Amino acid sequence: MPRPVHFEIHASDPARAQAFYESTFGWKFQRFGDMDYWSITTGDEGDGINGGLTVRRGPEPAPDAPVNASPLTIAVDDIDAYIAAAERAGATVALPKDTVPGIGDLAYYKDTEGNIFGIIQPLPRT
Repeated sequence: MPRPVHFEIHASDPARAQAFYESTFGWKFQRFGDMDYWSITTGDEGDGINGGLTVRRGPEPAPDAPVNASPLTIAVDDIDAYIAAAERAGATVALPKDTVPGIGDLAYYKDTEGNIFGIIQPLPRT
């Protein structure tokens, strides 16, 4: 059964967001290559999940929005099969499938309630 393996924080000001999470929770950030993306380590390996920080794609949510979420990403063994299943169940594309170098194939969808989630087919571990 596929499980959440990663979360993402989308930020208009990544440096400000990083400072917030470092000072609040003690999380560690590491820039991922030349991309505007930072890996987040939230604790010891095997204890919870780690995440990422990225530049927001699109407008900031309204200040009075009741919930602005950080998407969970679910690891699967066949991304195309799970994309098809999600679409059959009523999901809509938020960001189409793309390859993240050194990581795997990743897509973002909105569920039937408008919540965004990620689906990733990680590269095989060597």
